[in-house]
Amino acid sequence: MTEAFVSGLDDQTRHKMIDLLNERLADMVALTLAVKQAHWNLKGPGFIGVHELLDDVADRMRESADLMAERAVIMGGHAKGTAEEASAKTTIEPYPLELVDIDGHISALTDRFKKTGALVREAIEKASDAGDADTEDLFTEVSRTLDKDAWFIGSNAKV
Repeated sequence: MTEAFVSGLDDQTRHKMIDLLNERLADMVALTLAVKQAHWNLKGPGFIGVHELLDDVADRMRESADLMAERAVIMGGHAKGTAEEASAKTTIEPYPLELVDIDGHISALTDRFKKTGALVREAIEKASDAGDADTEDLFTEVSRTLDKDAWFIGSNAKV
């Protein structure tokens, strides 16, 4: 642990929140890489719109990951956001490397966004139960972004 720059939280709560932030950070890094994998490889009708959308989504996801990583450090911990850490700790299912069909990518991404969103909502509850309103608020912001991006991506599915 390094110096903490938060007040009003005991060490046990800070440690729990740092661990929780890093758990969700691993998922966010893995999901961001899945979005880029789809961005690079998708083909089919509607390609350019989804291709460009996924770049915007990846940017928002990196911002969310940055919020979580910085909060962990502010709380006196370390951000654990390397590809190796994400690979070892993520709860997100590995993304299919050979997928090309745009509808397949939309489905695979939407499923992963929904799972990640559910995990972030659980993190909101855990932060609330721990009495850490700031981390709770951070996860709420991330949750809203994940839901919106799931909607943006899923809206490209064939009806």
